[in-house]
Amino acid sequence: MAATSHQTRPRRIRLIQATTLAFLMLAGVINFLDRSSLAIANTTIRSEMHLSGTQMGALISTFSLAYGLAQLPTGPLLDRAGMRIILGVAMSVWSLAQMATGLVRSFSIFVVMRIGLGLGEAPFMPAGVKAVSDWFAVEDRGRAMSAVNMSSMLGLALAPPLLTAIMLAFGWRRMFLIIGGAGLALAAAWFPLNRDREQVDLTLEEAAYLDRGRDPGNPPHRVSLGDWLGLFRLQTMWGMMFGFGGINYTAWLYLSWLPGYLEGTHHLSLATSGTVATIPFLAGALGMLVNGIVADRLAERGHDLMRSRKRLILAGMICSAACTLLVTHTATVAGAVGVISMALFFIHFAGTSAWGLVQIVAPAGMVASVGAIQNFGSFVCASIAPVLTGFILDRTHSFALGLTICAAVTLAGALCYVVLVREPIRLPVAP
Repeated sequence: MAATSHQTRPRRIRLIQATTLAFLMLAGVINFLDRSSLAIANTTIRSEMHLSGTQMGALISTFSLAYGLAQLPTGPLLDRAGMRIILGVAMSVWSLAQMATGLVRSFSIFVVMRIGLGLGEAPFMPAGVKAVSDWFAVEDRGRAMSAVNMSSMLGLALAPPLLTAIMLAFGWRRMFLIIGGAGLALAAAWFPLNRDREQVDLTLEEAAYLDRGRDPGNPPHRVSLGDWLGLFRLQTMWGMMFGFGGINYTAWLYLSWLPGYLEGTHHLSLATSGTVATIPFLAGALGMLVNGIVADRLAERGHDLMRSRKRLILAGMICSAACTLLVTHTATVAGAVGVISMALFFIHFAGTSAWGLVQIVAPAGMVASVGAIQNFGSFVCASIAPVLTGFILDRTHSFALGLTICAAVTLAGALCYVVLVREPIRLPVAP
């Protein structure tokens, strides 16, 4: 069935898919280079600006809170105004904020720039989910979503060696300026080369491919304020918010503190930790790729889409929590990197199916809104991870308790998927 799907994709649709995925993957790599820059420069910035671990954690949490809150208007904007304009403007905003961070001289201005970065980066993942939903048939979305998700891990994998090399050559301030400039260049190319589905006159063959496999009970629908508010009344929506919070808590903890953990617990140098930290993030990218392949094959074989995605989510979350607990009992660098790599493999395996679940449970015209609300809820949870871990580190001089709490949060998120996510979101949802 997979082969049939690819053979029947119209030529123009294949070109649009390739162009859209290429841009989204480049945007994702730059997005996550920007996000991880503070973690890479953690020790250097703390030393130069005389910041505590709690303050550094607060800077990271400030970004995630701004990012999470900005999800609320992002979804309806994407559903109504389209991906091309919203994501293009967002790339420009986050890149300018990143460049301005290289000029900060005080903690308070640093906080403001982190807020700007969070606001600008907020539309990226909901835009990616909407793009995949708009331009791919159901049986092709697993691999497409894994490609979008993989861009984040490729960015995180590139970040330690690339950003460390730039920082050692030019200093941390110029590092921020350089990667912010790369984002501005991509934004300039985005506007003329991308179109929303509504801006393209589709042939009958093209429309038939794109609509193949859609749930007739969830037809395309232009989201209204009442519809959007009604989502907050649904048990499924809250289950996805808190469930994905368990995934993002783990992902954000490792993103924020992995270099610091390697330097502080295993006494690696800045240059060495930059190289070693690449391995777990590559494992996370592999987890996304494997999930996309598995999810598409289950869909091709006729498995229930919602049930199969949930099973993949739960398997990944439970295995990731177990690996995170093992980190606290691992004494060697090799052992720690190996177990952390497995934790990230499984959590991003789960996360890819969690984004795929959005496309399954949401009405076609509300995919970005549902995805953005899910992301909002998850980042309210995830924003606690950096500052709580930094607070615990300041007082215990150990990551053990922070990692144990992380495993517990991941398991709690898995329970939310089991108990609360039981049925698709049906129209009408307005209160």
